[in-house]
Amino acid sequence: MNDERPWRRDASSVEDGVRTAAVWTQLHALSESRRSELSRPLRVLDLGGGTGGLAVALAEQGHSVIVVDPNADALASLARRAEESSASARVTAVQGDADSLASTITPGSIDLLSCHGALEYVDDPERTLSLIAGVLAPGGHLSLVTAQRVAAVFARALAGRFDQARAALTSEDGRWGEEDPVPRRFDRSDLAEMLTRTGFTTLGARGVRIFSDLVPHEYVDAEADRQALLELEELAADDDGHIGLSALGAAMHLIARRD
Repeated sequence: MNDERPWRRDASSVEDGVRTAAVWTQLHALSESRRSELSRPLRVLDLGGGTGGLAVALAEQGHSVIVVDPNADALASLARRAEESSASARVTAVQGDADSLASTITPGSIDLLSCHGALEYVDDPERTLSLIAGVLAPGGHLSLVTAQRVAAVFARALAGRFDQARAALTSEDGRWGEEDPVPRRFDRSDLAEMLTRTGFTTLGARGVRIFSDLVPHEYVDAEADRQALLELEELAADDDGHIGLSALGAAMHLIARRD
């Protein structure tokens, strides 16, 4: 099987590469563990999967992947990416969103669902998690990546915008103001409680994009610099039990199991 990491295909985009790689290590390990447990490839759904950076990589591992995304242009790019891979027959594109899951996906049919960078944009995050639970098989897993409040507080303070840092710290939705492009950010404990209420058990959580959002582009032009940054991100993401760098990630990656 081809175990090429998806970030290798898009090395020209430093931010996208690091963000994808920081999550891919865990997602790949989870998918292979579940394949071994179930003795078959997985049925995967990538909600908001866009152009398919993760979806095609998972399909190349032999899994069947459905990408649900509202953006027709993104799905067209996904189709081109899939056609250029060895896995086009295992990738299905569906135009829709979380609200359409119940009508487009058989309930209880999905082994692994990825929702990366989407939960902060939906109108009702708890309802979305309930809809996700509905299409997951009992014991199925959710890979959830979403914006984390604490990073916004630090970023605005370091930029000298102390009023915005205060707003991000104290506001209910974690936003630093009306011009904030992110509709909401989450605290890890609150999100874990929301997962519990919607029928999940959180198995693990760690920060991602701890440094990559702060490092200027010109510092990571070379492949060796990109690799060094990736390795630093991995070390920091696993640091929860030491000095706590993982808690400072711009996003958090949670793995949860449907009860």
